[in-house]
Amino acid sequence: MKKILFFLIGLLLITGCTSKSTNQLNVLNWTSYIPDDVISDFEEEYNIKVNYGTYSSNEELLAKLSSSKKGTYDVVFPSDYMVSLMKEKKMLTKIDKKRFNNYENINPLFLKQEYDSKNNYSLPFLLATSVLAVNTEHIKENIEGYKDLLNKKYENDIVLIDDQRIIIGACLQVNGYDINDTNDKHLEEAKKFFLKMKPNVKAFDSDSPKTFLMTGEVNIGLLWNAEALLAQEYNPKIKIIYPKDGYALSMDNYCIVKGSKNVDNAYLFIDYLLRDDIAKRIVSEYPYIATNRNVSQMSNKKLKRILKNGSYIRNIGSNIKKYDKTWAKMK
Repeated sequence: MKKILFFLIGLLLITGCTSKSTNQLNVLNWTSYIPDDVISDFEEEYNIKVNYGTYSSNEELLAKLSSSKKGTYDVVFPSDYMVSLMKEKKMLTKIDKKRFNNYENINPLFLKQEYDSKNNYSLPFLLATSVLAVNTEHIKENIEGYKDLLNKKYENDIVLIDDQRIIIGACLQVNGYDINDTNDKHLEEAKKFFLKMKPNVKAFDSDSPKTFLMTGEVNIGLLWNAEALLAQEYNPKIKIIYPKDGYALSMDNYCIVKGSKNVDNAYLFIDYLLRDDIAKRIVSEYPYIATNRNVSQMSNKKLKRILKNGSYIRNIGSNIKKYDKTWAKMK
């Protein structure tokens, strides 16, 4: 009888351990952000199968998480303001920094941001900045800021990021307002500015706006810095401009989803991406601004200047409804 009891206890322990640990990891990330071979090398090194999904905006990320069953995803990469919103909604797991071997590789310049001041729920992954990219072979005028995009010569010649916070923010900045302004009058001015520019807009695209520049479908883009750099690499006559009116800073972050079924694997994956060699591979293919202090593409002095002149998108709470309405009228 004792032998049978011990056997049953042992069986329960075995099955219990099996249910708690899997060789899976479910990741949801931005399109074109981590090279495929970086993922496959992680799978081989740790014998963990990565199920990798993508999204094109923070709002799409939020919608996917909100509509999925608990435990569907393990690691996500929300931007600054979305980290704040997801914290409010209790969608994130508190991070134990002691579990990372490579935490010290993070440049302190990117830690302790307003949206997660103690980095309890997020760690910085990559920094993106919005920029203007101009094909100087066809655009001879000097473009310095958003007002220059109103030129009637540029009809149907501009591609924009399909992101309401970035585009409305730019239209606020050109009028001298903060990128996160929620004043009704100021939002109305932003809308009017955009509608003046709209005849010049050929497309909205957040997945690969650089393609429009590379194929010559347009000669001007308001896009993320990495997309602009890749377009410039393809065509050296493309000039990259930080708009004098201001520009957006977007810090994308490592976060572990609350209810994750593969927390141990999530820590392994994030720690893997924090490694110097892996961080270098990522920014070599997708040249956003590295948050790894040993892989940075520029000096801290230049980084500080970029951070000083740019503006983070913040969580504006229920005022997001104003942006939704404004965006609907703009598009």
